[in-house]
Amino acid sequence: MNERPGHARLDGDTPTMRLLALLEVIAAKDQLVTLQGLVEETGLPKPTVHRMLQQLEAAGMLQRDSDGRQYGTGARLRRLAENLLLNDTLHGARHTVLRQLVEEIGESCNLTALSGSEVLYLDRVETAAPLRFYLHPGSRVPVHCSASGKLFLAQMTPTQRRRLLAHAPLMQYTPRTLVEIDALEAEIEHVSHVGYAFDNEEFLPGLFCIAMLVPSPTGRSNMGIAIQAPIMRMTEHNALDSLPALRRAVDALAAIEAENAGLPAPA
Repeated sequence: MNERPGHARLDGDTPTMRLLALLEVIAAKDQLVTLQGLVEETGLPKPTVHRMLQQLEAAGMLQRDSDGRQYGTGARLRRLAENLLLNDTLHGARHTVLRQLVEEIGESCNLTALSGSEVLYLDRVETAAPLRFYLHPGSRVPVHCSASGKLFLAQMTPTQRRRLLAHAPLMQYTPRTLVEIDALEAEIEHVSHVGYAFDNEEFLPGLFCIAMLVPSPTGRSNMGIAIQAPIMRMTEHNALDSLPALRRAVDALAAIEAENAGLPAPA
């Protein structure tokens, strides 16, 4: 298959490998793609790209937007990505960092990632305290009323946030849930400035959470650490006492991710 010079190259000796290469091009984008856009980017003939898109859509790896002309990642591809995050070989090293953080601060801790318009719990270590909230790995929480979700939103441009939140209505889970865009944007601006985020009974009554992102050596992060506790043990005031331990855990995870990628750890 010949691509014109100056275009994205779809490497692969077989049709299957070229399909995977096209999928990589699409998955690397933060917006929907069109047939014509991919033709221009790859330099491939329009009928060829159309056939490849049909094959990926039929396999559940891509899905068309409501207008039928734009393509985004499909449910099967998202499940594949989530399963890799949940079950990869780094799990043991990450889990050790999480367990050490729980031992130090005495509260439940989660490892989180953004999945679509929700926050996915990749891993969790529970506190030994008798009063706790049970949220197992694989649980999902809304992006707009979770501490990790606010951090993931803060990395996006306003346009990217609007696009994401347009498909994820701001549901009111508790009286404290931020459901007005202006109020949420103000909160996100504050989160961007301080580098951590709170969930102060915004998703579940009686639950407080503080979170930080794990810096990525390759750019935007898709991993966070969140500490959760009942409000009788953690409030906005004393949550800040856990920041030094949280930062140490974040740095430890950043070093693990960088080592796995063969890159220097983020400064």
